[in-house]
Amino acid sequence: MCVVSRRGDPVAGQVFIEVDHLDGTISLFTPAPMANLDNSAALIFQRRFGHVEPSRVRDRIAQEINFDPDLWVLSLDLRGDDPGLELDAASRGKA
Repeated sequence: MCVVSRRGDPVAGQVFIEVDHLDGTISLFTPAPMANLDNSAALIFQRRFGHVEPSRVRDRIAQEINFDPDLWVLSLDLRGDDPGLELDAASRGKA
């Protein structure tokens, strides 16, 4: 299941993705820095937190909203570790 838990600006807003692993932990994926240097339309993410307490992810999202109120947040439930996102090289294989 996936829901838009926070709507941001449709043109300028970044997208954060929080993944509830349904085991009491959450992972957070954020846009990878400098990922679109080749001008491709693909969104590349980095794993900011992997399987941490929900409060750590919520605090990070709140901090980002204070800095960038255009932020979008997508929330999904996933028992596994593969959210189906294009990940940067440093994030591949991390859980």
